[in-house]
This record gives sequence, C-alpha cells and structure tokens, in this order.
Amino acid sequence: MDTDPILTLRGVTRRYGQRAIVSEAGFALHKGRIACLLGPSGCGKSTILRLIAGLEPVDAGQIAIHADTVSAPGLTIAPEERGVGLVFQDNALFPHLDVSDNVGFGVRHLKPAARSALVRELLVRFQIDHLAKAWPHTLSGGEQQRVAIARALAREPVLLLLDEPFSGLDGHLRSQIRNSLIEDLRDVGATVLVVTHDPQEAMTIADDLILMADGQILQTGSPEECYDDPVSSVAARLLGEAIMLPVSVADQIADTPFGPALARGVADGAATVMIRPGDVRVASQGAPAIVLSARRFGSETLAMVACADTEFRIRTAAKGLSAGTAIHLEADPAALRIL
Repeated sequence: MDTDPILTLRGVTRRYGQRAIVSEAGFALHKGRIACLLGPSGCGKSTILRLIAGLEPVDAGQIAIHADTVSAPGLTIAPEERGVGLVFQDNALFPHLDVSDNVGFGVRHLKPAARSALVRELLVRFQIDHLAKAWPHTLSGGEQQRVAIARALAREPVLLLLDEPFSGLDGHLRSQIRNSLIEDLRDVGATVLVVTHDPQEAMTIADDLILMADGQILQTGSPEECYDDPVSSVAARLLGEAIMLPVSVADQIADTPFGPALARGVADGAATVMIRPGDVRVASQGAPAIVLSARRFGSETLAMVACADTEFRIRTAAKGLSAGTAIHLEADPAALRIL
C-alpha cells in the first residue's frame, strides 16, 4: 500500500444548527484501493461525501487531498479544484445530451480530436461504446450508472466518490453489474470511496472498510478485521447478525456460556461476548439451550434458541430440530470476541 494517503480526514465535524450530522470523523484513503463507508441510512455517510467533494463546508477539523488542505473552518476549496469525481445515487445524467456528450461534458476544454479519443476510450472501457448516441432515458439503470462513472473519470480525478451506486439496480442483476463495474474500476487503478448501507456489498467489494453510525466513525480496517474483531456491539451488527451475551471478566479471562475466553485488555467486571450465528454448533455437550423455533433451508437449519437467559438465532447443519428440543451448544474459543 502507498504510505502517503490520497485523502485524509481529521476530526471532521458538520453541524446543521445545533445537531452534529458528522462528528469528529477521521480516516484515510490510499491510492488504487476501493474503500466502503458502511452505515445505516441517515448516519451521515452522504454528508461525508459532500464534505469531501467540497459541496458543504466543515465546521471543525480538516480534509486534505494529498498534502493540501481543501477544507477547514473558514476554508472550502471549490469542488472543481479538488480533483474529485462524485457520482450521485440517481446518476444525474444530462437528459438533453447523448451518452458521448454526457461523458465528454467535463472535458470540453480539450481539442475535439483529443476529446473524442478520450470519450471513445472510456466508452469502450466501461462496455457502453454501442450506446454512444443513445439518450439517457433509453438506458437501463446499470447503463446509466456506467455512463455517470465514465463521465466522472473523464476528468481524471484523484478520487472517485460513489453514493449508493447499486441501490437502484434490480436485485437479480445487482451482483453481476456491481462485480463487473468494480473490476473495471480496479483495472483503471481508480481510488474509490463507495457509500453503502449493505454489509454484504461492502464485504464483497471493499479493500478497506469504514464503519459509521450516528455521525461517528466507529472502526476502520480490512473487511476481515472489522468482521472478526469489531470494536463494539454496534460495529459488529453493522456487518451482519451477531449474538451478544453478558459475561464476567476476571484477570483478562471471560466466563462465557461456551467456556473461558481470552479478554485481553478488558477490565474486570461485566462485559459482553460476541459471536456470529454460524460459529455456534449443536453438540453433545456444552451450553444447555432450548429450541424455540426451527426451519430448514437447504443444508442449514435456522433455529431460535434460549440459552444463558438470552434468546438468539443460530445457523446449523443439525437436522431434526423443533420447538421444545433440548440441545447443547458449543463454539470455538477463537470465534468469541469480548467487548
């Protein structure tokens, strides 16, 4: 990884009146990598994109592109001077321009031959060259998306910002279009920040993950790090279902229903153990539990169980489970996380 970040946010805050929509946000993006900013709707993700793009000022903190400060209190460098491309959720294509003219809109300063060559190259790169003379209203959602991204890349931005780029696509095509588009962006070496509220999408496409809730950045790291070692129960649940059980800690050892677990750095007293539903197994011995409900889906059974005075769901290969069945549950100690 390039040690010098393309983008750096330090303590960035944005307020609307007395309410902090973004509070002391900080993270960095590196060249040629795809990062996902993941969080629930309304948590401030899109506001962060607008701050990075220069569409809104910061009330505190600093945004730097390379080593140059582009946003700070009292300073907001104009969007067109930042070298940042932003693609909104609705793609915002110009309805009165065909595909070629949309893609070439931001590079009208080039000589006609150079502009035509660049547009042609991008159309081919994003597999929309056959749509060069098509009008935006005749395009599918996936085609419009590719045109919008090609238009943003025509200006050769140092950073591309995508706001929920796949949310408007049909479910059965979404994965195919997403994977193809991300592959194209990797091929051109683009540095990309994608905003999404879909944890599966984030885990699928991200090199680097940024978890956000209630206006705050909770955690940054690789998808694997954030999934396996969440810093809090909120961070854990952003990436999927998580079982949370109360435990007690003494001398950095947690007494959990599944046996002792290392609790490095956790103070003595009450704590929480987190484990993913797929990491709990039905066994001949272990934590006693009662099945509350069960339904078989293909090779898995989804069962709601009562265990350690808590109700939670597990995914298991065990068959023959039904309401009222007494079972035992076990888990690999390495899968337990003490929060």
